[in-house]
Amino acid sequence: MTHRIFGITGWKNSGKTTLTVKLVTELTRRGWKISTIKHAHHDFDIDKEGTDSFRHRKAGAGEVAIVSDRRWALMHELNDENEPALQEIVARFAPCDLVLVEGYKREGHRKIETRRREGRSGESLAQNDPSIVAIASDFPIEGEQIPVFDLDNTQGLADFIEHEMGLAR
Repeated sequence: MTHRIFGITGWKNSGKTTLTVKLVTELTRRGWKISTIKHAHHDFDIDKEGTDSFRHRKAGAGEVAIVSDRRWALMHELNDENEPALQEIVARFAPCDLVLVEGYKREGHRKIETRRREGRSGESLAQNDPSIVAIASDFPIEGEQIPVFDLDNTQGLADFIEHEMGLAR
């Protein structure tokens, strides 16, 4: 199965996570089945020292699944392997209407760039990335060749994503 992928990208502290959460809330409210991928940096851990699954991994298990009657999670230790490509991770997902991807600035899927007046670091990502198809900002932006939305216009951004991804009821 091929998954529809749409991204939220931007510099650090530009509002990516807040916007992603708002879009997941709005799109699921509209009846879409949404999955997400968050690109983290370096040595993150979702497990806590001392838990049984942590002990399994530290003992050398390459993959550890934690399963209950409410959720399951699979952790894969990379060891000497390279970070998997975005498409490799998406391929493991169950069927859904849309995968929202937070981060992965250098990938070629369509994305919205987030910008905040406070803490703006670096230049516009959109000027050098044709896969950025819109900007969501908390300050006015003039002269862009792509649509610019208010960062808090969740409904307008969700409408835009539905249109871009061919989601229609």
